[in-house]
Amino acid sequence: MDSIERGREVVRIEADAVKGLETKIDGAFAGAVDLIAKISGRVVVTGMGKSGLIARKIVATMNSTGTPSIFLHPSDAVHGDLGMVRTEDVVICISKSGDTHEVLQLLPMFKRIGVPIISIIGNKDSKLGRESDFALDASVEQEACPYDLAPTASTTAALALGDALAIVLLERKDFTEENFALYHPGGNIGKRLFLKVEELMVRGKDIPKVSTSASLKETILAISSGRLGATCVVNPSGELAGVVTDGDLRRLLQKDLNLTTMTAGEVMTSNPKVIKPNMLAVAAIEEMEDFNITQLIVIDDSRKPIGMVHLHDLVKAGLSPKLENHE
Repeated sequence: MDSIERGREVVRIEADAVKGLETKIDGAFAGAVDLIAKISGRVVVTGMGKSGLIARKIVATMNSTGTPSIFLHPSDAVHGDLGMVRTEDVVICISKSGDTHEVLQLLPMFKRIGVPIISIIGNKDSKLGRESDFALDASVEQEACPYDLAPTASTTAALALGDALAIVLLERKDFTEENFALYHPGGNIGKRLFLKVEELMVRGKDIPKVSTSASLKETILAISSGRLGATCVVNPSGELAGVVTDGDLRRLLQKDLNLTTMTAGEVMTSNPKVIKPNMLAVAAIEEMEDFNITQLIVIDDSRKPIGMVHLHDLVKAGLSPKLENHE
């Protein structure tokens, strides 16, 4: 129980540190946002030790939300990496004390280049705080560390301020879901916003297809060979007339009928659910979810089947349905 209570206390301390930031979001924060929003370059974020790790995370968040950023290691900066900093950039320095030697030694170099400085800092009265164009107060009452040594609450506060900057900048730039997806083409958002049905559908000779006059045996063979659980049924003009699924066949077997004489046109489902090839793949999976089906026929403007898309292909592509009890 001591471990549980201590763990909860650590979370409380860090939560209080973040909560305390709310009243510290002031004119300096607004000025930092205005400064970053108007630059033509990048945001260069630097910090030493744990602050450096927070700086890397802020860089990642800004890059993914439309604010080009890079991380500059303070030690590497004085050995040549300072060359990545340009006058059109802005620098964010992260330091709990504001007196981190490796960061302070960069200040005259930044000023020589002519780049403005924003600090995320635990002591605004420190040298770094005084020499920053905008000093953002990330001070905390206490660290979760019992010796007040290991940065814990202070790094959490710095990270939260970095997130606040990134999100306010995102909104300032009218950064949309579509913009976000451009930077995350392999992620779920990218797939949902850009992946088209035509990229996943079965096409050409692989489309299971029979005529309305095809025998039931021919229909079953088409379903089996296509491995999609269904076959298209077309009229003499090649237009889609219907679909026959595995489920249709199972239900047919439960009836007292002479199956040897039946045709695809007699057992098919007329007016099946269809989709166009340029539709988003997520629209296909939503259609399947709405109608509890596992495949859609892809048609062209003349209503001829040009493809078929199956639930399994959508799932394999990373789109997750919420479907149950499919045929």
